[in-house]
Amino acid sequence: MKKIALGSDHAGFKIKEAIKNHLKSGGYEIVDFGTNSEEAVDYPDYCRPAAVSVAKGESNCGIVFGGSGNGEAMVANKVEGIRCGLCWNVESARLTKEHNDANMISIGGRMVSEIDGIKIVDTWLNTKFQGGRHQVRIDKIEKSFHN
Repeated sequence: MKKIALGSDHAGFKIKEAIKNHLKSGGYEIVDFGTNSEEAVDYPDYCRPAAVSVAKGESNCGIVFGGSGNGEAMVANKVEGIRCGLCWNVESARLTKEHNDANMISIGGRMVSEIDGIKIVDTWLNTKFQGGRHQVRIDKIEKSFHN
């Protein structure tokens, strides 16, 4: 079973909950790092722990949520070993896995509907990394952390 880390601020709370329920019904194990309401919070407090969980191998992959998803992706990408892509539709989700082998994605709850968010997540989870020329680029990203 795949274990998925989730992290969200208040603006992403509703879509996180909808996607969490969808994933649980699909048999995924969920590690929810919060937040647990729509009360205003700072997204780094919830998104960074989710990214660390993925980087340490405690979770297989992760999803972070916010209003736009931009800040949440930025926080996740500050963690070594994380490749978090901002996804706004099914095509961006497919490409972030096929070309970038993203181990996390970020979704903006104010940018996409819950139904579209579920489609984005399902597409990302069910798409395979293409490797080849794309692996060369991933290797360059990973090497940049060590320079």
